Amino acid sequence: MELRTFFREHPKVALGFSGGVDSSYLLYAAREYGAEIGAYFIKSQFQPDFELADAKRLAEQVGTELRILKCDILAEQSVRENPQDRCYYCKNRIFGLLAEAAKVDGYEVIIDGTNLSDEAADRPGMKALAEMEVLSPLRMCGITKARVRELSKEAGLFTWDKPAYACLATRIPSGTLITEADLKRVEGAEAELEALGFRDFRVRVFGGAARLQLCGGQMERALEKRNEIKAKLKPYFDIVLLDLEER
Repeated sequence: MELRTFFREHPKVALGFSGGVDSSYLLYAAREYGAEIGAYFIKSQFQPDFELADAKRLAEQVGTELRILKCDILAEQSVRENPQDRCYYCKNRIFGLLAEAAKVDGYEVIIDGTNLSDEAADRPGMKALAEMEVLSPLRMCGITKARVRELSKEAGLFTWDKPAYACLATRIPSGTLITEADLKRVEGAEAELEALGFRDFRVRVFGGAARLQLCGGQMERALEKRNEIKAKLKPYFDIVLLDLEER
């Protein structure tokens, strides 16, 4: 199946929109193929502010209204306690909220940006989406992450080379209680690293310390800037560790 065919068969859809590479291209493609699409961004403690800013920018670029729904995800005990299958409970809550709002707005079909490169076996969140009958057009049409980037670049979307981003909850080790304070510490520390020019990295909570995971040859640069990094991250973490295994 091609995306054109998917949107011909599903001419009115609601999209779980994150502002990332995949959902951004889906939003663009739906508009290009004449579908009526509602874009819904669920703002919880797990999404940093820059993701919302990117979502607003992309929605404006393609000329689509963005609906922002607030969700106190830490109010869900099954999420807050951070079990191995946390994503299952999180997706249930988030897409349940989306489905309720979409139904009020007249949408019956819900879609998301899962692509063919995403491994279902390793993603409990995808199990939740399947149970809720959320459709994944990119996956259904055999479109990989690399192809999404190519198509996004051809379309002139600024998200085409945006690094893959996992929610802030993934920075907290499974089995460790997720607190809003820790999420804010991580968000602040990652913003400081980005301001220093680093890209596609993670700041993970390791005990009371920050464990930096870098990729793409940034290790040497981090060592050169270690004093600056430590100073910038000091408001968030007293101890900063560099993981020598590249991300």
